[in-house]
Amino acid sequence: MTPVDVLILGASGYGGGELLRWLSMHPAVASLRGTARSHAGRPFHAQHPNLRGLVEGTFEAEPDWAALAQSAHPVLFSALPHGELAKQWPAFQAAWAQLDLAERLTVIDLSADFRLDPGWIYGLVDWQPERMRGARRIANPGCFATALQLALLPLADWKPAFVAVTAATGSSGSGASPSDTTHHPTRADDFRAYKVLQHPHEAEVLRTLAAAGWAAPLSFVPQSAPMVRGIFAVAQFPLPAGIEVGALRARFEAFYRDRFFIRLVEGSPRVAATSGSAFAEIGVAARNGHGAVMVALDNLGKGMAAQAVQNLNLALGLPEHTGLKVAGGWPV
Repeated sequence: MTPVDVLILGASGYGGGELLRWLSMHPAVASLRGTARSHAGRPFHAQHPNLRGLVEGTFEAEPDWAALAQSAHPVLFSALPHGELAKQWPAFQAAWAQLDLAERLTVIDLSADFRLDPGWIYGLVDWQPERMRGARRIANPGCFATALQLALLPLADWKPAFVAVTAATGSSGSGASPSDTTHHPTRADDFRAYKVLQHPHEAEVLRTLAAAGWAAPLSFVPQSAPMVRGIFAVAQFPLPAGIEVGALRARFEAFYRDRFFIRLVEGSPRVAATSGSAFAEIGVAARNGHGAVMVALDNLGKGMAAQAVQNLNLALGLPEHTGLKVAGGWPV
């Protein structure tokens, strides 16, 4: 197994903490460093107390490109806020060019900055995973986008005339900095919709579905749920004539037959069963010509950091479950 050296930009946030957790257990990771300007010099566990005694290291103020350039197989994960990597990208590229690093560096971005950029591979690992083999620039999907695409891609051949999706997310999806709508006292005993019919993840979903041959009319209503981790999505659509629940389930079983981290379940999937893991659970239902697909996943796991590690594995030619075969806690 080829050893790699990893640098995480923005390692103090929730996504950065999850990357530190997963990558610290990865057998191919030889060294692991992380930046966070406002926490420079402090140990990782100061921001991520679950890592105390397990993940050694301190936050660095700036990326040390010269040190990364010494690696035979350098890897960069960016967990910076949306817009930050794109803003710094020209300066980063200039620094890499001086160190002969640009062409050797594998970059995986967790933000939305490059998801619609044709120069980057869109890292939805359970759709055409061969696209990631040897990739050097991978844009990790959004958490809602991951759930919606897992629900809808197996339907592309049927091309339903209309799809309505509702999906609830936990507060960690909004990042580590609290706002009026994500602060715990304003959210814990509440449930509401937001960005109704205009969530930015729609663009990712529609582009992937179009590439799969389906220009889907999509109605998406995201919701804020009183939980910390997790996404639960329900997609509803008209079924082709004569299709019952058995045929619907068979379609999903065939589509995800070789996908280790997709679990088809009877009845409803459970958010808690996926918490802290790289798994997504899918359930289906059908009645009177209407179909429903339900998806549960951890927005910080399968919806973010764990999927990013899957992308790294595929880019390196490793089995995609390397370092990820971990069950979440139960009960949460």
